[in-house]
Amino acid sequence: MNKRSIEEYIKENKKEFDFKTPSDQLWARIDAGLDKEKVKKKSVMPFWFGIAASLMLIMTVTFIYTSRKPVQELQIADISPVYGKKEMKFASLIEEKKDSLQVYAKKNPVLYAKFSADLNQLGEDYEKMKKELQRSPNQEVVVRAMVKNLELQLQVINQQLSIINEVNQYKEENQI
Repeated sequence: MNKRSIEEYIKENKKEFDFKTPSDQLWARIDAGLDKEKVKKKSVMPFWFGIAASLMLIMTVTFIYTSRKPVQELQIADISPVYGKKEMKFASLIEEKKDSLQVYAKKNPVLYAKFSADLNQLGEDYEKMKKELQRSPNQEVVVRAMVKNLELQLQVINQQLSIINEVNQYKEENQI
């Protein structure tokens, strides 16, 4: 059919087109169906936005919590159990002997101050190595240096105790 024949058909049957309109009941059902579809679409979108917002909130809280959580410091025993045992042994001996040094501190505070300065320097060096251990690519070398530092601290304390004993002996001999 061409364009003219359609137009002619419409003109000839115009009264039938006007006469055959859908009933009011049909329009009411169509209108009710459209309202239901609109309600469904409106209720679905906020639901998904709520889920997305909840997920974003959970992810944000999780990120903040995990980023603020302090990272556990790496210990010597984590890298080498053998060196970890040595560290514990040297650290306990150092503390024990430092207590002995403090007993002599009352008798000779000047000498104790000099000894303390040497030990404090070695202690600071040890703490620097402990921080270096956390970011060092060659942790085994740092661990060995840390244990060597503890050995040196123990040797220094032993020498200091020896010197204190010699000074005390000298004082006792000269008093007689």
